[in-house]
Amino acid sequence: MKPGGTAVWDAVVSAPGFALGILTDDRAITLIEFLSPRDAQPPRTPLAAEAAAQLAQYLKDATHRFDLPLAPGGSAHQNAVWAVMCGIPPGDTLTYGDVARRIASSPRAVGAACGANPLPVIIPCHRIVGAGGALGGFANAREGFLPGIKRWLLAHEAAAAGFSLRTGYRARS
Repeated sequence: MKPGGTAVWDAVVSAPGFALGILTDDRAITLIEFLSPRDAQPPRTPLAAEAAAQLAQYLKDATHRFDLPLAPGGSAHQNAVWAVMCGIPPGDTLTYGDVARRIASSPRAVGAACGANPLPVIIPCHRIVGAGGALGGFANAREGFLPGIKRWLLAHEAAAAGFSLRTGYRARS
């Protein structure tokens, strides 16, 4: 980090309407952060290069499966929530309540774990929505820039799965 808490990114991946900043240590991806739109930044390490390549592949094909060493840290509860997230296929969602029931928690605690996720996209917190299909929060925000990214990620994955967010039905093959 720079003085004042500004991250020095190991790589930046450009995406439609946003960017992804990537931080690594010697062995794992430690942080991915949503950034305002900007040009890609060349990777500074081989691990950052691999992470950037896999994130770029996901942005082209939402069915891409990540295979990266991750170090999210987190509490036992957060890791339980994040494990459920990783089991949700692209194009599908669970509600905060669904996840809470699976791990014997509360929806509010699940939401807090979603907001604390240091590796969004790879640990797909965007696949957790509110009851009745409400968008819910995203990265601790309910309005502005970040919920728009959640909408984009869900639509990107729904299109790849042949699912229409507008109608709720899968497209016929």
